[in-house]
Amino acid sequence: MGLSHKKKGVLMEENFNIHLGKKLRMRRLSLGLTQTKVAQAINVTFQQIQKYEKGTNGVSSNRLMQLSQFLKVPIIYFFEDYKEFKDINSTEETNDDLNYSFLSRTFSSLSKIQKEKILQILNNASKFEKTGT
Repeated sequence: MGLSHKKKGVLMEENFNIHLGKKLRMRRLSLGLTQTKVAQAINVTFQQIQKYEKGTNGVSSNRLMQLSQFLKVPIIYFFEDYKEFKDINSTEETNDDLNYSFLSRTFSSLSKIQKEKILQILNNASKFEKTGT
């Protein structure tokens, strides 16, 4: 027999906490922020940020809103690429469009110098993939 509905819900919640934690950590690092900086911004301890990033603790809707504002990402950012979210919401294509739309908006808001740096990084990354070194 399969998992009970209640167990499935708990498992889905735990998986989402881990997913959200990874997205939070990725965004924090991309901005060059410490856990302490993020914690101060949303008025929690850095240990709480660690628990969010590990997926040990869930993030309340209020905290999620604070994080999205401080990290300058739309709330949907935390749901992107989450398997169960894709299953619930229409087709894969729609989620790809969300990712593309977010990247496009973010990229277009950058300065010319920032855009050039990103293009340089992407160019170097593609060379790295080809050579494998």
